[in-house]
Amino acid sequence: MKRAIVLRRGRGTAVMVGVAALGALALAGCDTVGRATATRQFAVLDADKTGATDVNIASLSEVVQRNPNDAAAYNTRGAAYARAGNYGEAITDFTKAVQLDPNSASAYSNRALAQRQSGRNDAALQDFSRAISADPNYSAAYIGRANVQRAMGNFEAAYSDLSQAIRLTPESAEAYHARGLVRQAQGQHRAAIGDFDAAIDRNPFVAAPYAARGQSLIATNQYDKAIEDYNAALNVNNKDADSWAYRGLAYERSNRRQEATESYQRATAIDPNNAVARQGLGRSQGGMATLFR
Repeated sequence: MKRAIVLRRGRGTAVMVGVAALGALALAGCDTVGRATATRQFAVLDADKTGATDVNIASLSEVVQRNPNDAAAYNTRGAAYARAGNYGEAITDFTKAVQLDPNSASAYSNRALAQRQSGRNDAALQDFSRAISADPNYSAAYIGRANVQRAMGNFEAAYSDLSQAIRLTPESAEAYHARGLVRQAQGQHRAAIGDFDAAIDRNPFVAAPYAARGQSLIATNQYDKAIEDYNAALNVNNKDADSWAYRGLAYERSNRRQEATESYQRATAIDPNNAVARQGLGRSQGGMATLFR
């Protein structure tokens, strides 16, 4: 697995000069930073198109057939179904798992994630709460419930859950990242930057916290630092239209219009409907001398 090379310059600040490749994708995932016009409220589990998941599911089905009363077998196959984007089958397996083991916090939490991916936020909240009741120290369930609460605009409840997750697992980059997103949504950008700093300190090889911190840095007029963060995010994933677009915005606000235009163009090449990039190109192509805030 390739790993990014990180040059640290003090706590919370890093520049990536290598390329990162994530390992096995867990069912849970960090939330993505929001767009200017419509917040992407939670992570989307990418479907595996390689065919490897289908082979894995077939093997896991054999395990289930040999062990029809094993909750863990259903839980594991359910996770594979979810990885393949088959959320209905995943929910069926997780339901069987909790029937066999009503105290399985992981099965409840996994079912909640599949419910969430299916757009059933209320059902997801109930399952995350069941997971916490089964195991009050299961930090993943607090993070998952908080992400749904944030998606529903319940910021105080989300903040409370994430603070508890951080108390339980203080080295969780995901918990700090998610709490930063809550603070960002509330307009508490300096506090959000502190949480994104903590997330990056704990795992500097993921793009999302850099991109999220970049938005709060723009909001606090720290444009050079924002550009640095978007460079780091794009070193990990140079197909992220949002990072190109917001880098363009940071360049534009620091009066570097040629670089801004180039970044906006890169964003629209990836996503022609990216609102930040389209608006930025409209300003630059219209010859506007100032950026209206």
